[in-house]
Amino acid sequence: MAITTPFQTLFAVPMTCESCVKDISGSLNKLSGIHKIEANLRDQLVTIEGTAAPSAIVAAIQSTGRDAILRGSGTSNSAAVCILETHSTAVSDKVRGLVRMVQVSPSLTLVDLTIRGLSPGKYWASVREAGDISNGAISTGGVWKEGKEGKDKIGSVFLDTPIQVWEMIGRGMVVSRQHEGDRKFEKNDEDTLVGVIARSAGVWDNDKTVCSCSGKTLWEERKDEVKKGML
Repeated sequence: MAITTPFQTLFAVPMTCESCVKDISGSLNKLSGIHKIEANLRDQLVTIEGTAAPSAIVAAIQSTGRDAILRGSGTSNSAAVCILETHSTAVSDKVRGLVRMVQVSPSLTLVDLTIRGLSPGKYWASVREAGDISNGAISTGGVWKEGKEGKDKIGSVFLDTPIQVWEMIGRGMVVSRQHEGDRKFEKNDEDTLVGVIARSAGVWDNDKTVCSCSGKTLWEERKDEVKKGML
């Protein structure tokens, strides 16, 4: 289904001049669903309003040779994020997926899924009853909500049901070729990804530029996370 309700996303993007702004705007305007773009050179921020998925926006910005960090999406308490990892002991690069969720209306939630490094085939994404991932997908309980099957590395799923984002916070999420009911999850299946859904900042809810724990800047933190496999 097509989304018609626009929402805002805020990205940190390294920019030094108006030429940078033009490059980024030109790339973003090639996407469908872009309604408005505002760039702030001083604060290195780009605000986008429209219906384009965050993953598509990141890809468009990165195509200009610049990185992009999502700083917020939607309004306060309307966004969530989930880092998907494999629990296979045979894999060193554990992080293989990222899910961004934005509630765009009382009855519509955008689930923006990006995965990499998985074997070809069909996969099913499901929100689970429990957030216990100590034993991978096995310990996440039964299905709470399930999305459509997908084949693409980057895909957007729209949950056209009255689900509030806060209802998903703390629950587990599983992406796997093993569809519920076909067979039980295998603990060491490297193509089964799991994560816990956590609250994400809305637009303008997150003004952090230096991590209070490490003292590193936003971009230093980003480089460290990319080395760990973060998308």
